[in-house]
Amino acid sequence: MEVNKEKYAADLSSIKEARARISSFIHKTPLMTSESLDAISGRRLFFKCECFQKGGAFKFRGACNAIFSLDDQQAAKGVVTHSSGNHAAALALAAKLRGITSYIVIPKNAPQCKVQHVVRYGGQVIWSETTIKSREETATTVQQETGAALIHPYNDGRIISGQGTISLELLEQAPHIDTIIVPISGGGLISGVALAAKSINPAIRVLAAEPKGANDAAQSKAAGRIVTLPETNTVADGLRAFLGEFTWPIVRDLVDDVITVDNTEIIKAMRLCYEILKVAVEPSGAIGLAAVLSDSFRTNPAWKDCNQIGIILSGGNVDLEVLWNSFSK
Repeated sequence: MEVNKEKYAADLSSIKEARARISSFIHKTPLMTSESLDAISGRRLFFKCECFQKGGAFKFRGACNAIFSLDDQQAAKGVVTHSSGNHAAALALAAKLRGITSYIVIPKNAPQCKVQHVVRYGGQVIWSETTIKSREETATTVQQETGAALIHPYNDGRIISGQGTISLELLEQAPHIDTIIVPISGGGLISGVALAAKSINPAIRVLAAEPKGANDAAQSKAAGRIVTLPETNTVADGLRAFLGEFTWPIVRDLVDDVITVDNTEIIKAMRLCYEILKVAVEPSGAIGLAAVLSDSFRTNPAWKDCNQIGIILSGGNVDLEVLWNSFSK
C-alpha cells in the first residue's frame, strides 16, 4: 500500500525531521524477544519497549517534537493540553526540558500514578470532568486566558510525526518483520507508525489493537467514517479517546484491520509481560500482545502469514493498586 505524501498531516520526511529534532532527548528503546511467548503465540514476536521511554510511555516522542518545534515567542507563553495521563506527563517533561510552563488539564478519573508524574515534572494541573467535551472546553479556556500553545494529545501533525519515530527504530532493529500491532485510541501512535512503516515497506501489515469496551476505531473502519461512543468501559485507561480529523484518514487508509479484545484478555497479556518478559506494562501497553493471543486473530485466515510480528508495548505507567486488584479478580 503506497503512501500519498500530500494527503496526510505527516509523512516520512516530517517523521525523519522529528527524529533529528528529538534524538538527543528521547531514549532509543530496546527490542525484546521471548521464546516462551513465541511458543504460546505460534509466531515470532518482537516487543518494542516504549514502557522504557522517558515519562514511561511513547507519548514523550510526540510531545518533545511538538514543544521543540515551537518558535521562541510562542514557547515563552507556555503550552496547554488535556490528557488522562501519559501525554500529560510527557508534555510536562518536555516543557521542563525546554524551560517553559505547561498547563495540564486532567480528568478527575485519571490514574493517580499518572497525575503524580505530571506534578513531578512541574506541570500545572487543572482538573476537568471526565468527558472529552469537558476536557476540551477546559483546555480552550486555559489557552484563551494564557495565550499558551495547545498541543493536542494526538490530532496534531507534530505529535504524529514524533510517534512515527518508533517505526524508524523498530525497522532498523528488526527489518524482517512483516506485521506491526499497535494500540489504538485517538490514533496518533498508529498514524505515525503506519505512515513511516508503509513508506519504508509498503507490504508491511499494520494492525490496530483496541478494547471491546472502547471499539470506536473498529466501528469507524466498518462505517467508513468517524464513529464516537456515548461512553467507554475498559481497563485500558489510555485507550478511551476517539479518532480525530488528522488521524482518521491515516487509520482509514493505512491500517489493515482492528482487532478487539476484552478486559480479561488484556489483563492476561499484562500478566504474561510481567511473568515472562519481566516488563511492567499498563493495560493499554499490553493490548498488542492480547490481540496476537486472541482467538479472533489466531483463527482469521487473513493473518495466517503474519509470522514476524512487531508489538508496541506503548507504556508502563500502571497504578499498582489497580493492577493487584485486577490480578486478584
